[in-house]
Amino acid sequence: MSSMRIVLLTSLAMLAFAGNSLLCRLALTDTGIDAASFTTIRIVSGALVLVPVARWRNGAGAPAPDWPSAIALFAYAACFSFAYVSLSAGTGALLLFGAVQAAMIGYGLWRGESLAWRRIAGLACAFAGIVGLVLPGITAPPLQGAALMLAAGVAWGIFSIRGKGAGDPTAVMAGSFLRAAPLAAVLSIVTLHSATLDAMGVAYAIASGALTSGVGYVIWYTALRGLSVTSAAIVQLTVPMIAAAAGVILLNEPLTARLLIASAIILGGVALALTGKKT
Repeated sequence: MSSMRIVLLTSLAMLAFAGNSLLCRLALTDTGIDAASFTTIRIVSGALVLVPVARWRNGAGAPAPDWPSAIALFAYAACFSFAYVSLSAGTGALLLFGAVQAAMIGYGLWRGESLAWRRIAGLACAFAGIVGLVLPGITAPPLQGAALMLAAGVAWGIFSIRGKGAGDPTAVMAGSFLRAAPLAAVLSIVTLHSATLDAMGVAYAIASGALTSGVGYVIWYTALRGLSVTSAAIVQLTVPMIAAAAGVILLNEPLTARLLIASAIILGGVALALTGKKT
């Protein structure tokens, strides 16, 4: 895969990931849909788009089963939705991809992928920004929402790692969404007493599942073929900046000093880490 194609696919995937944060936050704050229903509709919509495409590309057979990936996908989607009940788009994305980075880089180190000093310094800087964001204070995010988003990030990191070596990303994604759908349905049944729906909320959930999740994740899986685990973790830290800017512009979310400082530290760490080569 050419470097230009890797850059293009990675950029599109990052935009899709930021779009997920915006759609979820918009649905949960401006419409009547609840977090469990948003999760279920998102996963089912992704499956309805991806399964026919996977079967068309690979014949009539169903996508290969991969329950661990499906469980990781469901855990990510559920924690993501419930976290955005109380978090802003930018703060949630910062926490999410900080946890993603920790999971993916930890795995890379465990597998023997060594880091140059610039990457180590850059990663330390990025983590310092994440820690500074969640430290107690007037503008610190709610603890429950922060914990849920960190859990979502770990689950997404596991999901990305499992998909990195996949032969056909569409089949992997289709199988994961298909098998995560009944798990999401159980969540909706358990929380049925608090379920609420409206047309716009459902529309946002469908867009999140079919476009920014389903299509976006296929693009990301394809881009992962040309990225190391460490590089994949680092580049995802650009998503919070996109989500934060869009949240301020489109959702009228506050741009706090804490978020600005944390964003600057994290971006600086990303820039430094990207200049370091693997050893």
